[in-house]
Amino acid sequence: MTKGPLNYTTTIDAGKTASQCVDLLATHGASAVALTYSDRRPTGLTFRILTVHGDRNFSMPINIEGIHRLLLAARRKGTISPRFAERDQAERVAWRVLKDWLEVQLVMIEAGVVNLDEAMLPYLNVAPGVTLYQRYLENERLAIETGDQT
Repeated sequence: MTKGPLNYTTTIDAGKTASQCVDLLATHGASAVALTYSDRRPTGLTFRILTVHGDRNFSMPINIEGIHRLLLAARRKGTISPRFAERDQAERVAWRVLKDWLEVQLVMIEAGVVNLDEAMLPYLNVAPGVTLYQRYLENERLAIETGDQT
């Protein structure tokens, strides 16, 4: 078999990885970090951290269903074994991918490649339950519908 999606073989429990994400953010200056749960399983991550514009809240996406579709597609192509395409595996993989992404972003921030605002901007909370990226999508659709492309 050829190489499958990132982290597709992980055996690390989603809860453990979610806790590692909390620790990463706390170590890098987050003043508050929260996990959301559904059926006693972690489904979301939010945090508050100081930016150049003051303390701001961010919500990180955990797309377990999207990862599950990716694993199923890899299974259909024959690049991964069927045992790696289960829903529980998708949950483990989704959290590992988020942890890896966070680690990379935090190193880039520490190295001065980007600042925190640049790295996390799409995930900035602009209203309860709404990120800047989600607001952008709403406004982009409005601009397209009215014919205003500026």
